[in-house]
Amino acid sequence: MTPLFNFSNKTALVTGAGSGIGKSIAITFAQYGATVFILDIDAKQAQEVADQIIRQGGKAVALGCNIAQQEEVDNVFEQIIKTTGRIDILVNNAGIAHIGNADNTTAADFERVFQVNVKGVYHCLHAAIPYMKVQKEGVILNMASVAASVGIADRFAYSMSKGAVASMMLSVAKDYLPFNIRCNSISPARVHTPFVDGFIAKNYAGKEIEIFEKLSKSQPIGRMGKPEEVAALALFLCSDEAGFITGTDYPIDGGFISLNN
Repeated sequence: MTPLFNFSNKTALVTGAGSGIGKSIAITFAQYGATVFILDIDAKQAQEVADQIIRQGGKAVALGCNIAQQEEVDNVFEQIIKTTGRIDILVNNAGIAHIGNADNTTAADFERVFQVNVKGVYHCLHAAIPYMKVQKEGVILNMASVAASVGIADRFAYSMSKGAVASMMLSVAKDYLPFNIRCNSISPARVHTPFVDGFIAKNYAGKEIEIFEKLSKSQPIGRMGKPEEVAALALFLCSDEAGFITGTDYPIDGGFISLNN
């Protein structure tokens, strides 16, 4: 029998892959044979992930990249094409968070979130799609959020940005059907990453255990998700086995959207 999820001879780009969900996606793709380009604003973290993949027998290249800067993104993607000749998979994972509502979010904070979470995704789409059109195939996966679908307190700018990410997925999926380019998105609820631990330590010093439990139980399933669980869904959606799937958002949320009503 032919094994499932064969990513051999595929080139995959994962943004924000220096830690958290992006790191798990990159490692998982490499385990299934992909050559993975680790893009992250923190070049040192990106290199650490690439080194880990190489030690495990995989193929990876680390590239420092600030996705908020279009010229920088264009240069990185051109460099990748010169190295591999193609881009099979793009995972738009990089993003930042912000806490605040509509009247206490400053214009500067709103703009900062927009530049990374919205324009950053656009920059990567704008850079990758022309190459995929020439190939007449490609897979794009956007990292959205449950915040794109339901109201979450004090997440005004973040929700705005993830709503845009989900909408961009729909537009790209529609526009590039003739080129055999698929585009989907994933909407996680809370996932236990180093970012979550840092956020709790910074904002709730002395109450880390209490707050962690509270955030965990906000998912009906009673815990936060694991980066590896999101990576497994990403693996499927970017695989040939998911060739009949495009233009769809996939919540991975422990029942957060459907069971919290």
